[in-house]
Amino acid sequence: MKILKIILITVISLTALFFIIGLFLPKTYRVERSIVVNAPDSVVYKNISDFNNFLKWNPWSKMEPSAKVDISGPVSQPGHLYKWEGKDTGTGQMEIRKVEPLKLVDIELSFLKPFESTANTTFQLDPNPQGIKVTWIMQGTNKTVIEKWMGLSMGSMIGKDFEDGLQNLKELSE
Repeated sequence: MKILKIILITVISLTALFFIIGLFLPKTYRVERSIVVNAPDSVVYKNISDFNNFLKWNPWSKMEPSAKVDISGPVSQPGHLYKWEGKDTGTGQMEIRKVEPLKLVDIELSFLKPFESTANTTFQLDPNPQGIKVTWIMQGTNKTVIEKWMGLSMGSMIGKDFEDGLQNLKELSE
């Protein structure tokens, strides 16, 4: 009986510690990756801002090509919408909120399943001596203690997908 009491106290203590530490973790996260693409800015911009082209290079389409995708709204303009539903990639949508042609595409990213969350995703295009530097940024707010703990590993969880996607974008654009 004494061992059971020790185990119970240990579990309660570790759970309390998990939540107490979680209160002090960052309230926001940011993942950023870049690549230089040797192609005209108009080609790179079109491959990012037109979700019909995004479908060709984003890493999750390659991960689950059977996912159901619906693209609607004015192409390369605010309101352009990309919805997906997949077994492995979950359910969500991206909607262009703001564009600066040949410079920036700002997107609201909403995950609906397996968990709900919203993030801001931005693609920045900057001139570079070797072509166009494309920076892919995702940032959001951690609302719960669990999200704060997940935010600590967001870079390692999504960073590789961003790198793969940017490499795909480079290959498509060049």
